[in-house]
Amino acid sequence: MSPFDESPQPDSEAVYEVPIEDAFDLHPYRPADVLRMVDAYLEAALDKGFVEVRLIHGKGKGVQRAQVQAFLDRDPRVSRWQSAPATRGGWGATLAWLQKPDSAGEN
Repeated sequence: MSPFDESPQPDSEAVYEVPIEDAFDLHPYRPADVLRMVDAYLEAALDKGFVEVRLIHGKGKGVQRAQVQAFLDRDPRVSRWQSAPATRGGWGATLAWLQKPDSAGEN
């Protein structure tokens, strides 16, 4: 039995406590929870003063990447985003630049 077999599976109703850093790895979360986690992470990252963050969604078939990037397109806290360069995660990560929604347009 591998140690991974003993890990409890995340629940969409579960409360996650995640250290807020400039990168957020989405691999541990169920696909149904990812956008909720990204939303909460962006708010916490702004509260910590981060202006650039890296969301690590993995390469795979690109489904998770597309969902995350579509979410970033609609989020007023995100001034812009781009797929990370190869040296910073390549297609497996997306960089996002943040701003408080009330500061939009004051750059």
